[in-house]
Amino acid sequence: MSSPSPRLGVVEAPGKLVLLGEYAVLDGAPAVVAAVDRGVRCTVSAGSGCTTPGDGSFVRAVLGEAPSAHYHFEDARPVVGIAGKPGFGGSAAATVAAVLAAGLPPERAAEAHAAVQGGGSGIDVFASLRGGVRRFRDGAELACPPIVAVWSGQSASTGPRVRQYLAGSGRAAFVAESARLVEAFATEPIRATREAYALLRAMAAAAGIAYDLPAFAATAALAIEHGGAAKPSGAGGGDIAVALLSDPEALAAFTLACERAGLRTIDVRVAPPAGWVR
Repeated sequence: MSSPSPRLGVVEAPGKLVLLGEYAVLDGAPAVVAAVDRGVRCTVSAGSGCTTPGDGSFVRAVLGEAPSAHYHFEDARPVVGIAGKPGFGGSAAATVAAVLAAGLPPERAAEAHAAVQGGGSGIDVFASLRGGVRRFRDGAELACPPIVAVWSGQSASTGPRVRQYLAGSGRAAFVAESARLVEAFATEPIRATREAYALLRAMAAAAGIAYDLPAFAATAALAIEHGGAAKPSGAGGGDIAVALLSDPEALAAFTLACERAGLRTIDVRVAPPAGWVR
């Protein structure tokens, strides 16, 4: 019996911004993550093969070396003028897009991504599959103020920082405080974000993790001036900061202030879950 023909069309999978809970999530603590419209698009057409803009190991782990259709992966909404990866979880988005495009069960995305990456919390795959702003791990959807991303000026590698964190001891107090701030985000997101940045800086300093950058500190200071909060999204050391502002007017003023300070902002919109778009 011949196998069924693959579905042809386009799948889009959102990227992610971790808002709160970095590092502690590796110890089983909750986190807050936003799915954003800086993800991956996969176009499925007749033929065979696979094309990707970068590392294809994640999608090959899903599709194999000789897929029964042609799968073309690209950034769904590219960031223009930034060399390197901006840090929106593109590998997870590509894995999710590949799984849905191939008609596989969604849970295969987390398995494939972890296998290639060598572990991780799964928060980026979770965000891409679930969409919106959610608490990881229970999936609760949360209200969130307007968001903007700010490029640090350099890319960063998450793996070495994660390994350094996991090699340390005495993390219980940090994990408990991080979980408390994740809970507080539901009612006081800006205060919780400010306190989370301070908590992460203190943890990183004690553990010897290269977390903060002058661009992050400058972004956070400008956010506070405009009634908001900002912090690195993810493991730090580069990539992007995420800023939360109280309202659209404050966001516009903050964005202008960043431009005047030489900080590159990237507008993001909270995105729906991954799925077929046509």
